Amino acid sequence: MAFCVLGRRSNLFRRMASSAAAGKVRERPSSDMAAFKEVFGKARHIVALTGAGISAESGIPTFRGAGGLWRKYNAQDIATPGAFLANPSLVWEFYSYRRDLVLSKKPNPAHFALAKAEAHLASEGRRLVVITQNIDELHRDAGTKNLLELHGTLFRTRCTSCGHITENRASPICPSLAGKGGPEPDTQDARIPEGELPRCAKCAGLLRPHVVWFGESLDPDILMAAQHELDQCDLCLVIGTSSVVYPAAMFAPAVADRGVPVAEFNIESTPGTENFGFHFEGFCGSTLPKALAV
Repeated sequence: MAFCVLGRRSNLFRRMASSAAAGKVRERPSSDMAAFKEVFGKARHIVALTGAGISAESGIPTFRGAGGLWRKYNAQDIATPGAFLANPSLVWEFYSYRRDLVLSKKPNPAHFALAKAEAHLASEGRRLVVITQNIDELHRDAGTKNLLELHGTLFRTRCTSCGHITENRASPICPSLAGKGGPEPDTQDARIPEGELPRCAKCAGLLRPHVVWFGESLDPDILMAAQHELDQCDLCLVIGTSSVVYPAAMFAPAVADRGVPVAEFNIESTPGTENFGFHFEGFCGSTLPKALAV
């Protein structure tokens, strides 16, 4: 999910700044699949950065594209700590709708291609790790084991009183949200009383989705783990992300700045495309299985 603000500059910010100052010029990205597969065949430590585009083919709406959620909803009304404080009923209606939607969807060939490649590479003593902005858990459902979820997951909750985090895939998550559907952006539905919203099993405190909202920082442990993987990788894949949401938007350009090959798989060019060595345009469910076939 595209909800994050990094509280302090990381080494990645500094590397990007030094690259810009150096005025480096990159060649036009290649779409030569044979050349990519040669690079892939030699790589020992691969990082795949994934965004909403990889799940769009499973029927999950993106955020900024055509039909995206932020074209219908105002993120400030449903995806900030202040929004939850002001109207937890509205926020939970939105996230309950998203949970139910995602529970009805399945991983697509792009998800499975990554999971299959991870397993095959592991058998050869090589490593593939997925760092995702998505909160739908479709990578888990496809079988990916090496997974870092930057923005949390729809299927964990956190207590606003005691801080307890737990997995929760119940549908509906509580009786008052049964059959509610998505909230209408231009109307004020009757608020569900706070006492009837999801509550903590340990202390009865109000639960919130365990996701990163606008105005919140990423989990520092997850961010540190992601940077460690990026620092070690010798090939980076950028899959289904617009490369405009920070801090994830700075990951791949910083890797490319080290001279590491970066390959983008997307339905169109993005602001980051010119930084990369490869660009494969089209649906990830078609291009990625071909690229990662072993």
